[in-house]
Amino acid sequence: MTKPAPTIVWFRRDLRLTDNPALSAAAARGRPVIPVFVLDDDDAGAWAPGGASRWWLHHSLDALAKSLQARGSRLVLRRGPVAEAIEHLVAETGADAVYWNRRYEPWATKRDEAIKSGLQQRGSEVRSFNAALLQEPWNVRTGAGGPYKVFTPFWKALRAQIDVDTPRPAPERLPTAAGLPAGDHLDDWALTPSRPDWASGLRAAWVPGEAAALQRLDGFLDDSVRHYAGQRDIPGVPGTSRLSPHLHFGEIGPRQVWHAAAIRQEGGDADKFLSELGWREFSYHLLFHFPDLPERPLRSEFQDFDWADDPQGLAAWQRGRTGYPIVDAGLRELWETGWMHNRVRMVVASFLIKDLLLPWQAGAAWFWDTLVDADLASNSASWQWVAGCGADAAPFFRVFNPSLQGTRFDPDGAYVRRWVPELARLPDTAIHTPWRARPLDLVDAGIRLGRDYPEPMVDHGMARERALSTFKALRGRGGPHAVTSTP
Repeated sequence: MTKPAPTIVWFRRDLRLTDNPALSAAAARGRPVIPVFVLDDDDAGAWAPGGASRWWLHHSLDALAKSLQARGSRLVLRRGPVAEAIEHLVAETGADAVYWNRRYEPWATKRDEAIKSGLQQRGSEVRSFNAALLQEPWNVRTGAGGPYKVFTPFWKALRAQIDVDTPRPAPERLPTAAGLPAGDHLDDWALTPSRPDWASGLRAAWVPGEAAALQRLDGFLDDSVRHYAGQRDIPGVPGTSRLSPHLHFGEIGPRQVWHAAAIRQEGGDADKFLSELGWREFSYHLLFHFPDLPERPLRSEFQDFDWADDPQGLAAWQRGRTGYPIVDAGLRELWETGWMHNRVRMVVASFLIKDLLLPWQAGAAWFWDTLVDADLASNSASWQWVAGCGADAAPFFRVFNPSLQGTRFDPDGAYVRRWVPELARLPDTAIHTPWRARPLDLVDAGIRLGRDYPEPMVDHGMARERALSTFKALRGRGGPHAVTSTP
């Protein structure tokens, strides 16, 4: 009797069993399922995962492997060029079908088309599915048939198309092929740091994996979503969901988040929270339609912007040694935990771009290496938004004043005191402007500026004028038109 040919399920950024359409479709065939993950070190070129992402990937794969084992299966790990690895597995196992969930990065879409074509030419059934978005990027179009460049009409059009059914449950058991092919050992991939081991802060802050993602969503909906609109901009309180890395690695999908929020919370703050999923969708919409988004400004006139060349300034920013407490707190939180509060992300990005006049690409590259939620679409779109050169962007002349941002959103200094502990004993009135503190307050706090904490590396007022002058010069050369600037 001929054994039924198995189905290969190629896992990528969909490291979950619940509401995983490729896995569900493969299981529904009633044939053996071979779960596979392929690590291709050269796959993404310049956008290969950074250190924090590699750490997360290790632990997420470990969690996925244990979930599959509990259902009578095993995750097969292979390393090398993806196309070769998949083709070899088809030949080894006699699989007649390969299923996967789609990715939308420009290099990934080109590679996937090539793999699909090659497998089909060899007689394999190939199917791909949407596990990462509420709607495919090509399905949301303007009235003229083009892509959106402004969020509000995009969000309105997207919401009109959203019809989220109950998420698919995880399969209780997976039909498994006798004698699954051999694979690599996860530890041999050396995704986690050892010498030195810089990941202690990540381990303290995060638990990767599908179970942890579901638990985090439940906790947020139980405790925080009702206060989301009022607390989401306050970095010193746990007012956000912190689901971004789980969404990035596909440990939970946006359909699951939407469905859970829609059922358990109605109106108001829940709607504001769901609109953040909309911004994530908008970022993928932009990346799909404008594949140069990670490297080049969407508004091409910004290509000739006269950026500064200041490696020392960039290094001080990266280390959280700018002399502006809210900026330094954010960058130290990032270095320690692999994450930064969204309001603070905007402040530190504005400081790099406007105060230091350094290119947004340098900031995006640093975030890419250090964020556990380093998502190419969201990272690129967000940096371009702050720089004024992206879609629906804040105008370049909108320059965040870091001291005022700190006073407004961290009024008691709780966030700064946590991440810049050398300033912890300053009074609230001085915590965001230590260079203006009374000498007696500095003495009482045990601080000597320039020794215990740096003096501001730039004067914000002067830096702002320099940024606006540079922007004006760009306009004078035929660059972007701007209205009157505001502080």
